[in-house]
Amino acid sequence: MATKKDKLAKEKNDADEEKPKETTVEFLSSLAAVLVTGLFIITFVVQAFEIPSSSMEDTLLIGDHVFVNRVQFAPRSNWIQPLVPYRDVHFLDIVVFISPKEPGLYVVKRIIGVPGDRIHLRNGVVYRNGQALQEPYVNHNADKFDSYRNDFPSVPPPPEDLNIWSNWAIDLPQYIKGDDIVVPPGHYFGMGDHRGVSLDSRYWGFIPQENVIGRPMFIYWSFKTPDDQYQKTAWSDRISFLLTRVVLHFFDETRWKRTLHGVR
Repeated sequence: MATKKDKLAKEKNDADEEKPKETTVEFLSSLAAVLVTGLFIITFVVQAFEIPSSSMEDTLLIGDHVFVNRVQFAPRSNWIQPLVPYRDVHFLDIVVFISPKEPGLYVVKRIIGVPGDRIHLRNGVVYRNGQALQEPYVNHNADKFDSYRNDFPSVPPPPEDLNIWSNWAIDLPQYIKGDDIVVPPGHYFGMGDHRGVSLDSRYWGFIPQENVIGRPMFIYWSFKTPDDQYQKTAWSDRISFLLTRVVLHFFDETRWKRTLHGVR
Protein backbone atom coordinates (compact mmCIF):
# COMPACT_ATOMS: atom_id res chain seq x y z
CA MET A 1 0.00 0.00 0.00
CA ALA A 2 1.43 3.39 -1.04
CA THR A 3 2.32 5.71 1.77
CA LYS A 4 1.67 9.44 1.88
CA LYS A 5 5.36 10.01 1.19
CA ASP A 6 5.18 7.83 -1.94
CA LYS A 7 2.14 9.73 -3.18
CA LEU A 8 3.89 13.06 -2.76
CA ALA A 9 6.95 11.77 -4.60
CA LYS A 10 4.73 10.48 -7.46
CA GLU A 11 2.93 13.84 -7.69
CA LYS A 12 6.29 15.64 -7.86
CA ASN A 13 7.54 13.34 -10.62
CA ASP A 14 4.32 13.82 -12.59
CA ALA A 15 4.67 17.61 -12.26
CA ASP A 16 8.28 17.45 -13.45
CA GLU A 17 7.24 15.38 -16.45
CA GLU A 18 4.46 17.83 -17.32
CA LYS A 19 6.78 20.86 -17.09
CA PRO A 20 7.86 21.75 -20.62
CA LYS A 21 11.60 21.64 -21.20
CA GLU A 22 13.39 24.63 -22.73
CA THR A 23 14.31 24.01 -26.32
CA THR A 24 17.70 24.88 -27.83
CA VAL A 25 16.12 27.73 -29.78
CA GLU A 26 14.55 29.17 -26.61
CA PHE A 27 17.88 28.90 -24.75
CA LEU A 28 19.76 30.68 -27.53
CA SER A 29 17.05 33.34 -27.71
CA SER A 30 17.36 34.01 -23.96
CA LEU A 31 21.15 34.11 -24.18
CA ALA A 32 21.00 36.56 -27.10
CA ALA A 33 18.64 38.83 -25.13
CA VAL A 34 21.07 38.88 -22.19
CA LEU A 35 24.04 39.64 -24.46
CA VAL A 36 22.20 42.41 -26.32
CA THR A 37 21.13 43.98 -23.02
CA GLY A 38 24.68 43.81 -21.68
CA LEU A 39 26.11 45.26 -24.90
CA PHE A 40 23.59 48.12 -24.78
CA ILE A 41 24.53 48.93 -21.18
CA ILE A 42 28.30 48.97 -21.72
CA THR A 43 27.94 50.94 -24.97
CA PHE A 44 25.38 53.60 -24.07
CA VAL A 45 24.93 53.59 -20.27
CA VAL A 46 28.24 52.81 -18.54
CA GLN A 47 31.74 52.32 -19.85
CA ALA A 48 34.91 51.04 -18.22
CA PHE A 49 38.05 53.20 -18.25
CA GLU A 50 41.54 52.77 -16.82
CA ILE A 51 43.38 55.77 -15.35
CA PRO A 52 46.71 55.97 -17.25
CA SER A 53 48.52 58.91 -15.65
CA SER A 54 49.11 60.65 -12.33
CA SER A 55 47.38 63.92 -13.27
CA MET A 56 44.41 63.25 -10.94
CA GLU A 57 46.30 61.94 -7.91
CA ASP A 58 45.30 61.41 -5.16
CA THR A 59 41.67 61.35 -6.25
CA LEU A 60 42.40 58.81 -8.99
CA LEU A 61 45.58 56.73 -9.15
CA ILE A 62 47.37 55.11 -12.07
CA GLY A 63 45.78 51.69 -12.44
CA ASP A 64 42.37 52.64 -11.09
CA HIS A 65 39.62 51.11 -13.23
CA VAL A 66 36.40 53.10 -13.14
CA PHE A 67 32.87 52.80 -14.46
CA VAL A 68 31.76 55.97 -16.24
CA ASN A 69 28.15 57.12 -16.46
CA ARG A 70 27.71 57.93 -20.17
CA VAL A 71 24.08 59.03 -19.88
CA GLN A 72 24.07 61.85 -17.33
CA PHE A 73 25.82 64.45 -19.50
CA ALA A 74 24.55 63.13 -22.85
CA PRO A 75 22.34 65.23 -25.15
CA ARG A 76 18.77 65.08 -23.83
CA SER A 77 16.26 62.77 -25.52
CA ASN A 78 12.68 63.93 -25.00
CA TRP A 79 11.12 60.47 -25.22
CA ILE A 80 13.21 59.07 -22.37
CA GLN A 81 13.95 62.25 -20.40
CA PRO A 82 11.51 61.48 -17.52
CA LEU A 83 13.39 58.22 -16.85
CA VAL A 84 16.98 59.50 -17.10
CA PRO A 85 18.63 61.94 -14.64
CA TYR A 86 20.10 64.25 -17.29
CA ARG A 87 21.92 67.34 -16.04
CA ASP A 88 24.51 69.86 -17.16
CA VAL A 89 28.16 69.63 -16.19
CA HIS A 90 28.69 71.45 -12.88
CA PHE A 91 31.62 73.21 -11.25
CA LEU A 92 33.94 70.60 -9.58
CA ASP A 93 32.48 67.67 -11.53
CA ILE A 94 35.07 65.09 -12.58
CA VAL A 95 34.52 64.22 -16.24
CA VAL A 96 35.93 61.91 -18.90
CA PHE A 97 36.22 63.55 -22.32
CA ILE A 98 37.92 63.27 -25.68
CA SER A 99 41.06 65.39 -25.76
CA PRO A 100 40.60 68.54 -27.87
CA LYS A 101 44.29 68.30 -28.80
CA GLU A 102 44.56 64.57 -29.56
CA PRO A 103 41.31 63.16 -31.02
CA GLY A 104 40.72 59.59 -29.85
CA LEU A 105 42.55 60.12 -26.55
CA TYR A 106 40.31 59.90 -23.47
CA VAL A 107 41.20 62.26 -20.61
CA VAL A 108 39.84 62.76 -17.10
CA LYS A 109 39.93 66.15 -15.31
CA ARG A 110 38.00 68.18 -12.75
CA ILE A 111 35.84 71.04 -14.04
CA ILE A 112 37.08 74.31 -12.55
CA GLY A 113 35.24 76.68 -14.87
CA VAL A 114 31.86 76.50 -16.62
CA PRO A 115 30.67 78.94 -19.34
CA GLY A 116 30.98 82.54 -18.19
CA ASP A 117 33.36 81.82 -15.29
CA ARG A 118 36.46 83.99 -14.88
CA ILE A 119 39.54 81.98 -13.86
CA HIS A 120 43.08 82.83 -12.86
CA LEU A 121 45.85 81.35 -10.70
CA ARG A 122 48.24 83.18 -8.38
CA ASN A 123 51.04 81.29 -6.66
CA GLY A 124 49.18 78.05 -7.41
CA VAL A 125 45.90 79.24 -5.86
CA VAL A 126 42.88 79.12 -8.19
CA TYR A 127 40.55 82.14 -8.22
CA ARG A 128 37.09 81.64 -9.69
CA ASN A 129 35.02 84.77 -10.25
CA GLY A 130 37.30 86.64 -7.85
CA GLN A 131 37.07 84.09 -5.02
CA ALA A 132 40.01 81.91 -3.96
CA LEU A 133 39.05 78.24 -4.03
CA GLN A 134 39.52 75.96 -1.04
CA GLU A 135 40.63 72.72 -2.67
CA PRO A 136 41.28 69.90 -0.19
CA TYR A 137 41.41 67.39 -3.07
CA VAL A 138 44.49 69.00 -4.69
CA ASN A 139 47.93 67.38 -4.63
CA HIS A 140 50.48 70.20 -4.82
CA ASN A 141 53.58 68.01 -5.17
CA ALA A 142 55.58 69.06 -8.22
CA ASP A 143 58.91 68.14 -9.74
CA LYS A 144 59.81 71.78 -10.34
CA PHE A 145 58.34 75.25 -9.99
CA ASP A 146 56.59 76.45 -13.14
CA SER A 147 55.49 80.08 -13.15
CA TYR A 148 53.26 79.53 -16.17
CA ARG A 149 51.11 76.87 -14.50
CA ASN A 150 51.09 78.63 -11.09
CA ASP A 151 50.36 82.18 -12.29
CA PHE A 152 48.11 81.48 -15.25
CA PRO A 153 47.27 83.36 -17.48
CA SER A 154 49.44 86.35 -16.50
CA VAL A 155 52.70 84.57 -17.37
CA PRO A 156 53.24 83.65 -21.05
CA PRO A 157 54.14 80.03 -21.87
CA PRO A 158 57.89 79.24 -21.82
CA PRO A 159 59.61 79.55 -25.23
CA GLU A 160 60.44 75.83 -25.22
CA ASP A 161 56.70 75.05 -24.96
CA LEU A 162 55.55 77.37 -27.75
CA ASN A 163 55.92 74.68 -30.42
CA ILE A 164 53.96 72.18 -28.34
CA TRP A 165 51.13 74.54 -27.40
CA SER A 166 51.40 76.86 -30.41
CA ASN A 167 47.67 76.93 -31.26
CA TRP A 168 46.65 77.60 -27.68
CA ALA A 169 49.35 80.24 -27.27
CA ILE A 170 47.85 82.03 -30.28
CA ASP A 171 44.20 81.66 -29.21
CA LEU A 172 44.67 82.33 -25.48
CA PRO A 173 44.84 86.19 -25.58
CA GLN A 174 41.34 86.53 -27.05
CA TYR A 175 39.83 84.92 -23.93
CA ILE A 176 41.68 87.09 -21.39
CA LYS A 177 39.85 89.98 -19.73
CA GLY A 178 41.88 91.80 -17.11
CA ASP A 179 43.63 89.17 -15.01
CA ASP A 180 41.21 86.38 -15.89
CA ILE A 181 40.56 83.91 -18.63
CA VAL A 182 36.82 83.78 -19.41
CA VAL A 183 35.26 80.43 -20.28
CA PRO A 184 33.27 80.76 -23.55
CA PRO A 185 29.78 79.31 -24.14
CA GLY A 186 29.65 75.57 -24.78
CA HIS A 187 33.06 74.96 -23.19
CA TYR A 188 34.65 74.09 -19.83
CA PHE A 189 37.96 74.77 -18.12
CA GLY A 190 39.41 71.56 -16.65
CA MET A 191 42.37 70.91 -14.38
CA GLY A 192 43.97 67.84 -12.85
CA ASP A 193 44.01 67.43 -9.09
CA HIS A 194 47.78 66.80 -9.21
CA ARG A 195 48.47 70.39 -10.18
CA GLY A 196 52.25 70.15 -10.46
CA VAL A 197 52.20 67.55 -13.25
CA SER A 198 48.80 67.89 -14.90
CA LEU A 199 48.63 68.95 -18.55
CA ASP A 200 45.17 70.47 -18.70
CA SER A 201 43.24 73.51 -19.94
CA ARG A 202 46.17 75.71 -19.04
CA TYR A 203 48.13 73.98 -21.81
CA TRP A 204 45.66 72.91 -24.49
CA GLY A 205 42.61 75.10 -23.96
CA PHE A 206 38.94 74.60 -23.20
CA ILE A 207 36.96 71.36 -23.25
CA PRO A 208 34.17 71.48 -25.85
CA GLN A 209 30.84 70.35 -24.45
CA GLU A 210 30.42 67.81 -27.24
CA ASN A 211 33.71 66.12 -26.22
CA VAL A 212 32.39 65.17 -22.78
CA ILE A 213 31.82 61.40 -22.46
CA GLY A 214 30.54 61.11 -18.90
CA ARG A 215 31.22 61.11 -15.18
CA PRO A 216 33.29 58.47 -13.33
CA MET A 217 31.04 56.84 -10.73
CA PHE A 218 33.23 54.43 -8.76
CA ILE A 219 36.40 52.35 -8.89
CA TYR A 220 35.60 48.70 -9.55
CA TRP A 221 39.25 47.55 -9.47
CA SER A 222 42.60 49.17 -8.72
CA PHE A 223 45.96 47.59 -9.55
CA LYS A 224 49.46 48.96 -8.97
CA THR A 225 50.64 49.97 -12.43
CA PRO A 226 53.94 51.53 -13.62
CA ASP A 227 53.80 55.21 -14.59
CA ASP A 228 54.78 54.52 -18.20
CA GLN A 229 52.53 51.53 -18.83
CA TYR A 230 50.01 53.55 -20.85
CA GLN A 231 52.77 54.33 -23.39
CA LYS A 232 53.29 50.62 -24.11
CA THR A 233 50.54 50.09 -26.66
CA ALA A 234 51.95 47.05 -28.52
CA TRP A 235 50.01 43.82 -28.00
CA SER A 236 53.22 42.07 -26.88
CA ASP A 237 53.67 44.64 -24.09
CA ARG A 238 50.03 44.33 -23.01
CA ILE A 239 50.15 40.53 -22.93
CA SER A 240 53.46 40.61 -21.06
CA PHE A 241 52.00 42.96 -18.42
CA LEU A 242 48.91 40.77 -18.10
CA LEU A 243 50.89 37.56 -17.61
CA THR A 244 53.87 38.79 -15.58
CA ARG A 245 52.10 41.34 -13.38
CA VAL A 246 48.34 40.94 -13.28
CA VAL A 247 48.18 37.14 -13.21
CA LEU A 248 51.14 36.63 -10.88
CA HIS A 249 50.44 39.56 -8.55
CA PHE A 250 46.67 39.93 -8.71
CA PHE A 251 46.15 39.46 -4.98
CA ASP A 252 49.19 41.27 -3.56
CA GLU A 253 49.19 44.26 -5.95
CA THR A 254 45.46 44.91 -6.13
CA ARG A 255 44.54 47.94 -4.01
CA TRP A 256 41.64 46.25 -2.25
CA LYS A 257 40.74 49.29 -0.14
CA ARG A 258 39.92 51.26 -3.29
CA THR A 259 37.39 48.70 -4.57
CA LEU A 260 33.93 50.28 -4.96
CA HIS A 261 35.39 53.63 -3.85
CA GLY A 262 33.22 56.50 -5.14
CA VAL A 263 34.86 59.16 -7.32
CA ARG A 264 34.38 62.72 -6.00
